[in-house]
Amino acid sequence: MGGNSASRLPRISREHILNAYKAGPDAVVSLVEYLQEQFQGSLDELSNTLAELSETNKKLVARIQALEEKINKDSHNSNKPPSSDGLARRFSRKRQSSGKKPGGQKGHEGTTLPMVKHPQHVQIHEVKRCHGCGRSLQHEKPRGYEPRQVFDIPPIVVQVSEHRAQIKRCPHCGELSVAAFPEGVNHKTQYGTRLKAFAVYLKNYGFLSYDRTAQAFSDLFSIPLSVGTLASIDQRCARRVEGVVEQIRQKLIREKVVHFDETGLNINGKLYWLHGAGTQGLTYYYPHERRGTAASDQIGILPHLRGNAVHDNWQAYMKYDCSHSLCNAHHIRELTYVYEQGGQPWAQQMIGLLLESKQTVEQARKAGKKRLAPCDIREYENRYQTIIAAGMKANPPPNRVDNPGKRGRLKRSKACNLVERLAKLEKETLRYLYDFRIPFDNNLAYAARGISKIMPTA
Repeated sequence: MGGNSASRLPRISREHILNAYKAGPDAVVSLVEYLQEQFQGSLDELSNTLAELSETNKKLVARIQALEEKINKDSHNSNKPPSSDGLARRFSRKRQSSGKKPGGQKGHEGTTLPMVKHPQHVQIHEVKRCHGCGRSLQHEKPRGYEPRQVFDIPPIVVQVSEHRAQIKRCPHCGELSVAAFPEGVNHKTQYGTRLKAFAVYLKNYGFLSYDRTAQAFSDLFSIPLSVGTLASIDQRCARRVEGVVEQIRQKLIREKVVHFDETGLNINGKLYWLHGAGTQGLTYYYPHERRGTAASDQIGILPHLRGNAVHDNWQAYMKYDCSHSLCNAHHIRELTYVYEQGGQPWAQQMIGLLLESKQTVEQARKAGKKRLAPCDIREYENRYQTIIAAGMKANPPPNRVDNPGKRGRLKRSKACNLVERLAKLEKETLRYLYDFRIPFDNNLAYAARGISKIMPTA
């Protein structure tokens, strides 16, 4: 950008002006024309400078907006996990009071330990003297007992079972014969099946690393399990459950409703994607280097699914020829962001509609109904479309007139993208209204994804 254009205009002295005046009209005209040319050049340069400043300002404003959007996003208005919120933001968002007193509510069934009829150990505590007069009661028969039971884990001691195979010599031919050991007893010393099952449980269900699993065995059982031994146990178990895993995959293909999600996973320092598919009773995980269609094709559930796929509108899922329903918990977070940060009323109205219709479905299901009445469905559809129209009006798509010189696809705001997606995928968003088997959200898959985020690596 140029400097001060006015400072570069030629300065004409009084003497030069007088000389031009004395030289006649032509000299005066030439002088004025010269000054006009210089002024116009400076004016053009100033205009270019202002245009550059305006463009720079637009870029800075866009950059500030992008940074503000990033800062203002957290788990309540985006798909970010709660762990990313930070303590300051987590405690700054105060929940609305329910008006209920702390603790268990009236009618809530507690979880107090029930007493057992036949405890393994009974210890009698005698009354030796009267609490009133102090006389001895040692020879009096008890009239009853007040029981209290303590539930505890006995000391865990590793038991070693020795297998001895008999060796006998035949008195007729002199051949030595050795008895057969039980199946699985293959070495001089080895770990038993329960111990190996416990190791697999801690490592894979307890989500401990190999190092911490080895440390747990050392601390709890005084058994020096090495990381290499644990890995070997893990691998052998994986090979033995391959058949069960394949059965789960085949059953999921035949299910009416299956939840899908994926999340990043660190495997040996490299980013993989842990793909999950599941129902209330079945869960299938598959790590893959790719996130999209290549992974789903290799997993082989979505390509053959004829039921309904529940997900968060990841476009790789939408390519498959099955019915789809979208996660409305995900939509509500996005709508919350549009309302809180953009101040757009339609977003709050859509949140209200989704939650109200969800409650209507739950009440109908509790009443034993299998579907909503057609008139109720039409009412919700009409309200949905009215809110979408308001959202479209508040977020018109960008056009070339307002963005001269821009090439390629014009960038849309997050609110514009959201309302266009909700308009295009109305049936997928409201599918829970039409079929009570379809859930309102994809929380079942999110719960599995949350677990996978804390899965340790080897």
